Amino acid sequence: MDFLISAGDLAAAPVPPVLLDVRYKMGGPPGLGEYAKGHIPGARYVDLDAELASPPGAAGRHPLPDAEEFGAAMRRAGVSADSDVVVYDDWNGWGPARAWWLLRWAGHHRVKVLDGGLGAWRAAGHPLSTEEPPPGEGDFTPRPGGMPVLDAAGAAALARSGLLLDARAGERYRGEVEPIDPVAGHIPGAVNAPTTENVTAEGTFLPAQALAARFSALGAAPGTEVGVYCGSGVSAAQEVLALAEAGITAALYPGSWSEWTASGLPVETGPGPV
Repeated sequence: MDFLISAGDLAAAPVPPVLLDVRYKMGGPPGLGEYAKGHIPGARYVDLDAELASPPGAAGRHPLPDAEEFGAAMRRAGVSADSDVVVYDDWNGWGPARAWWLLRWAGHHRVKVLDGGLGAWRAAGHPLSTEEPPPGEGDFTPRPGGMPVLDAAGAAALARSGLLLDARAGERYRGEVEPIDPVAGHIPGAVNAPTTENVTAEGTFLPAQALAARFSALGAAPGTEVGVYCGSGVSAAQEVLALAEAGITAALYPGSWSEWTASGLPVETGPGPV
């Protein structure tokens, strides 16, 4: 599919896209400080916690943002209805995948993730900048509904009738550790598929054929309905992106484990189906 862009293709783009720097690390400080030290020229920083999510609560640690507030954040970042948008980070693709998913959910489909992120940009010898562009003047208006979404009941049903993937690390899925949420384990019937296995050691996504083989081995057969969750709906977006690259449409459960456990729903531990 065509949801990624290489550093070389980005640098050679005849018309520069709108660039969004979405640096985010689970449990870490906001990425604004790293952005200030150096970013792709022309990029504007987008705060995942403040602009790509609503405040944490019963709906999880990163509920979907209010559509109007998300639209305002994207307009400040320079996004218009006809903009080509490229999103990136310097970690594992979680932050930019969240922005990619949200933009597509909100009706903007001309968005790609920089494959390999800032590391690939640097490795190719391209420059960084410390100059912060002024606020943008985009005209993007969200129209939610562009991507499939699951709620808790839908996730539970899909774990029985289709394929529900848990994108977290294996030890969290099995319930051996839980560093963030109050209960360890996974949604009954879910299959573990850590996001780390979607990318190479250099941080680029596996080729589409390799991703297709990975998800096929996990049960994503033709015609199978697929959904994904994680801790709070962020890393799961990276898995939805990997599935899309493999030609598989998947629904996202935004509330994910943080909402599931806060609701007191059934929990399973151990190795599960795989």
